[in-house]
Amino acid sequence: MQQVKIYDTTLRDGTQAEDFNLSMEDKIRIALKLDELGIHYIEGGWPGSNPKDVAFFEEIRSYELKNAKVAAFGSTHHPQGRADTDANLKALIDARVPVATIFGKSWTVHVRDALHITLERNLEIIRDSLAFLRPNIETLFYDAEHLFDGFRANPEFALATLGKAIEGGADCLVLCDTNGGNLPSVIREIMQAVKDRYPAAALGIHAHNDSELAVANSLTAVELGAVQVQGTINGVGERCGNANLCSIIANLMLKMDIPCLPDASLRRLRETSRFVLELANVPPNRSQPFVGRSAFAHKGGIHVSAVEKNPLTYEHIDPALVGNKRRILVSDLSGRATIKRKAEDYGLRLDKKDPVAMQVLDELKELENQGYQYEAAEASFELLINRAMGRSKRWFELVSFRVIDQKLKENEPPVSEATILVKVGGRLEHTAALGEGPVNALDNALRKALEKFYPQLKGMSLFDYKVRVLPGKEGTGARVRVLIESHDGNEHWGTVGVSHDIIEASWQALVDSINYRMLKMDEQEKCKC
Repeated sequence: MQQVKIYDTTLRDGTQAEDFNLSMEDKIRIALKLDELGIHYIEGGWPGSNPKDVAFFEEIRSYELKNAKVAAFGSTHHPQGRADTDANLKALIDARVPVATIFGKSWTVHVRDALHITLERNLEIIRDSLAFLRPNIETLFYDAEHLFDGFRANPEFALATLGKAIEGGADCLVLCDTNGGNLPSVIREIMQAVKDRYPAAALGIHAHNDSELAVANSLTAVELGAVQVQGTINGVGERCGNANLCSIIANLMLKMDIPCLPDASLRRLRETSRFVLELANVPPNRSQPFVGRSAFAHKGGIHVSAVEKNPLTYEHIDPALVGNKRRILVSDLSGRATIKRKAEDYGLRLDKKDPVAMQVLDELKELENQGYQYEAAEASFELLINRAMGRSKRWFELVSFRVIDQKLKENEPPVSEATILVKVGGRLEHTAALGEGPVNALDNALRKALEKFYPQLKGMSLFDYKVRVLPGKEGTGARVRVLIESHDGNEHWGTVGVSHDIIEASWQALVDSINYRMLKMDEQEKCKC
């Protein structure tokens, strides 16, 4: 059976998208998530282009990946130089990764107008660059940039570039629709021509989405025998984006019966999609196929009635297969059923006919209208259900807090200090703490005050912090949503707060984070008893 290897370039090609930015720490977390998903190759960046990517390759070596191999990206050597003296190629070797991918020119337009060299010189550059890397790299891929456009302009030259890549020692020839303008029929025709010329070569596909055909072109390439598919999570990338791996993986496994990831990984597809978006602080596309919130949402009366009788009537797959869920948008009963299912996830018994279910549903709708979002803040939602069921406990009470953010000198960062007064049982605790920003200072002060009473909080820390301005009132009067991710060394959990005041929104999320930690500690103690 044909097997397809998935090559993810979210951390490199994806970051070329407008308003899609990742810190080095974000890139590490995404790489680990992709490894958990079962991705075969993770392209970490271009070490010859910027210090952040160099730092990524240094840091990722400290992690033991279970499934993926890390790849470094680069170009063929400078047209006026040699392979053995090229800084870009040396950077690929210095990255100390098992996989290197380099791209070269396949289109005469680029050779003559961009590089200003002869076609013969371009062929030499491709062969020499790969041959130089070959002894130093375990697995070597060649991205044939603009291969399809190049073939349409000059078929013999485009095919000759692939021949030189083979001579240089490429393990796989990745055919690139770099401008994203070709139809599946063109992909099919040209891939067949490549196979006819080089029948023993392993082929891959790298498609862009400028004609909204990147997924279709990638699947077409697989039908023609491609053994590697490149793309990004959610299709992020320059201009209109890259081929969307979420759709490609689902289609390969569910529609074409072609293995590319472990079967269990499919159920983590939506989780991975949302994880990447949250780290990049990018709103999700509700209508994204397979993993979008609306991908299996039903509103029309006829649709709802039919789906409740037989989901196959209006669903092309079982949403659970990709980690998604069916949503009935107009049914209060379905809403209560959803609350019941969530309560069961938290180990709580709640009948859908219980008035509490309706209470939670009404509160949830109101909070969502205010801007709360619980998909990345499951801990806050679990606390909400516990409160509605009368199972909540007040571990502390806020009396007051004050946050001071001072900038003392123009060229120095502000100094943040928080003071807080809380009541635990009948005792008052007043303390202060500094921090890197007002929220960090408030977090430090709160935990400093509570750790005297709850030492178990010492193992907890704020892991990530995201702020999003919500649609509605413009300017500085707009509401903001704060998402906080916390961890204790074993578990990660997300909490949310919404307010016109960013400090207040942060406070809500911080309090939920601590309350969730205390709730879990209480449950563990009860289990011991």
